[in-house]
Amino acid sequence: MRAVGIVLAGGKSNKMKELTSRRALSAMPIAGGYRCIDFVLSNMSNSHIQKVAVFTQYNARSLNEHLNSSKWWDFGRKQGGLYVFTPTITPDNGSWYRGTADSIAQNIDFLKNSHEPYVVIASGDGVYKMDYSKVLEYHIDKNADITIVTHNLSNMDDASRFGVVTVNDDNRVTSFEEKPVQADSGMVSMGIYVIRRRLLIELIESADEEERYDFVRDIIIRYKGIKRIYAYEHKDYWSNIATVASYYKTNMDFLNDKIRHYFFREYPDVYSKVEDHPPAKYNPGSNVRNSIVSSGCIINGQVYDSVLFKEVYVGNNCTIKNSIILNDVYIGDNTYIENCIIETRDTIRANSSFVGSPDSVKVVVEQNERYVF
Repeated sequence: MRAVGIVLAGGKSNKMKELTSRRALSAMPIAGGYRCIDFVLSNMSNSHIQKVAVFTQYNARSLNEHLNSSKWWDFGRKQGGLYVFTPTITPDNGSWYRGTADSIAQNIDFLKNSHEPYVVIASGDGVYKMDYSKVLEYHIDKNADITIVTHNLSNMDDASRFGVVTVNDDNRVTSFEEKPVQADSGMVSMGIYVIRRRLLIELIESADEEERYDFVRDIIIRYKGIKRIYAYEHKDYWSNIATVASYYKTNMDFLNDKIRHYFFREYPDVYSKVEDHPPAKYNPGSNVRNSIVSSGCIINGQVYDSVLFKEVYVGNNCTIKNSIILNDVYIGDNTYIENCIIETRDTIRANSSFVGSPDSVKVVVEQNERYVF
C-alpha cells in the first residue's frame, strides 16, 4: 500500500476512572485476550501498510512492553517495520507531547524520511475492522486533501463525546464540531484520517510555528473551508472505549456470537501478542454460561454473561454475573460479583460482595496482597 501509518496512542481518559491509572487507554484489555491497540495494528497490517509509527506517552510502560516485538502484527520486515516513539528531550525540545499535532511535529523526521505518498493516521482507542486501502482509493477518487472516516451513531446523546461531522450531497465536510454540548448529527469522526504525506508535513510545520498543537482543532477544523475535506462512512462495527460505560459495553458485545464471529472467524484476522498459558480449567461444581474465559483461568464457581481475562482464579461458591474480570485476579471463596469491572492483579477476599448496576458499572480496585511493589 502506498501509505505509512501513524497510531496516536499517547492520550489518557479521565472518564475511565481508575482503569487508566496503571496503563494507557490503548493498552486496555479487550475480549479476553487482546489489547485495544491490537485492532488498529491488525488493520494496518491487513491493509498492507508496512511501515507504522506508534506515538505513546501517558502510562506507556505496559503498552511499550506489548509492542516490544513487531512480529505479532507481521511488521518484522527488512523494509518498513513498527516504530514506537515516546517524548524525547533534545537540545531543541524539552516538552512532552502537547497535543496530537505536536506528537507528529516532534517526530516529523519519520515522515520526511519516508517515501510513501500518503499517510493513514488512526487513534489507538477504537475497536473495529477496516481495510484502509479502500479509504485511500476513495481519497484519491475524490481528489481530497484530507479524508475523515466517519460512523453514524444510533444514540445522538453519545455523539457529544466525539467530533460531529456534517457533509453535503457529495460527502464533502461542511462542518466539524469537536465534542459539542448537544450534537445535531449522529455522524461522528472515528479519529482516522488519510492525507498526502507532503501536505501533512506542511500543515504540521505551519501549526508548530504558530504554537498550535491539536490535530483536530488546529488542522481539521481550521482548514475545513480551505482544504478539500471529505468523509468516508464506515458501516460495520465500531466502538470507542474512552469511558467506563463504553469499555464495559464493548467487552460485553463480544458475548454476542455474531460480533465474535465477525472479529475472530471472518477474514481478515485480528492479531495480538501471544503468551504461553495453559487452557482454562473447569473444576467439578463449576458452571459457566455465555461467557468468555481466557487461557490460564481456574474456575470453581459460577460465571454467567461475563468476560474473564487471562489467569483469573474463581474460588468455591463464587458467583460472577455481567462482569469483566481483568488479568491475574484472585477471587476468594463465597464471593458475589455483579455488574463490575475488577482491575488487573486484584485480590478479592473471601465472603466479599461487589454489586453495580447496568447503568452504573462498579470499578473495583482492591489492595493487592500477593505482590510487593
